[in-house]
Amino acid sequence: MTDWGALRAALNRIIDPETGEGLIDSGKLKSLDVDAAGKASLVIEVSPDLAPGFEPLRQDVEAVAQQVRGISAAQAILTAEAASKNPEPKTPLSKPEPVATAKPKLSGVRNILAVASGKGGVGKSTLSLNLALLLKEQGLKVGLLDADIYGPSVPKLTGLEGRRPLGNSQNHAIPLDAFGLQVLSIGFMLKDASTAMIWRGPMVQQALMQLLKQAQWGPSQSDPRPLDVLIIDMPPGTGDVQLSLAQQVAVAGAVVVSTPQDLALQDARKGISLFEKVEIPVLGLIENMASFVCANCGTTHAIFGQGGVEAEAKALGLPFLGAVPLTLALRAASDAGTPLPVTAPDDPALTQLRHIARALVPSLS
Repeated sequence: MTDWGALRAALNRIIDPETGEGLIDSGKLKSLDVDAAGKASLVIEVSPDLAPGFEPLRQDVEAVAQQVRGISAAQAILTAEAASKNPEPKTPLSKPEPVATAKPKLSGVRNILAVASGKGGVGKSTLSLNLALLLKEQGLKVGLLDADIYGPSVPKLTGLEGRRPLGNSQNHAIPLDAFGLQVLSIGFMLKDASTAMIWRGPMVQQALMQLLKQAQWGPSQSDPRPLDVLIIDMPPGTGDVQLSLAQQVAVAGAVVVSTPQDLALQDARKGISLFEKVEIPVLGLIENMASFVCANCGTTHAIFGQGGVEAEAKALGLPFLGAVPLTLALRAASDAGTPLPVTAPDDPALTQLRHIARALVPSLS
C-alpha cells in the first residue's frame, strides 16, 4: 500500500528552483496518481521558457518517488503552460510558422507516418491500429503512438486500458506491446478513461514531444532493430500537435482519412492544406465507412454517400488508397480491444485495409 503522506513529504523536499519552495507548495505538481501495481504518474507544470531547466527536477521527482514505500516505479511528465497574461497572437493556420527543410530523424525510428483527419468520428484511430498490424504482417517492425491528447483511443482499441509503461535507465518510457506493436498513449498515464485532459496548447506540445523523444522506440532486449515505421494517430483538425510534429521531427508522409460526406471532406481539405504548407507529403486518401452491408438482406447501403473521397483525391492530384466498408466485425473488434487481424482476418474491411497497407510499404520499408 502506498504511503501517501511519505510520498507527498518526499516530493515537497524537492525545491522548485523558480520559487525556492517545495514542489507541492509551489503548485507546480498538477497531477499525482498511483495505480494498483504501485506505478506513480506525475505531471509537473512550468512556463515554456523555464521548461528546459526543469529536466533535472523531473528526473529527481522520479528518483525520489521510487524510494517511497509502496511505489514500484515512477514516471513524471513535464508540461509547459504559457505564463504571460498577454501572449503574442498565434500565427494563423493559413500562414504556419516556417518549418526547417532538414528536420532530425527520431531515434530508433526509420520512418514516421502520420494518420490524420480533418474532423473526429471518421474512424482514424481504428484504421491506424489495423494499418499498423497489417504493415507488421508485411514484415515491417512497427510502432503506434496515440497523439490524440484530448481523446486517446488506443488503450481501448488494444485492450491495454489500465496498463502503465515502465521506464528504462534513462527514465524513458518503454512502449507497451500490443499484438507485436510498440505502443504508447497519453491514455496510459490517466487514472481512468473518463479523466479529462484540461490542457492548453503549450502543455499539449510538451506532452507530445515527451511521448516522441523520451521513449525507447525501436531497439529492445529481444529485438535490436529500429522501427521501420512509427504510425502516429493524430488528433483531428489542424492545431498545435500537427505543427509541433512537422517542426520537430522528419515525417515520411501522411495519410488522410475521411468519410464520403461533404462535411467530412470539407475538413479533410484543411488537413491536406496544412500538410502541404509544412512540406509533409500526403501519401494518399482513405475513404472510411464507405458502405454498410446488411447482415440480414445483404443489401449494400452508402450511409455517408459514395465516392466522395476518391473524387476529392482525383481533384487534388493525390493517390486514392481505397474505400473501407463499415462492418459489424470491425465495430465489435474495436470495442473488445482485439483488432480485426486477430479476430476476423477475412473481414471485408480488413481485406481493403490490407490492399492499402501493401500500397504504403514502398514508401515506408
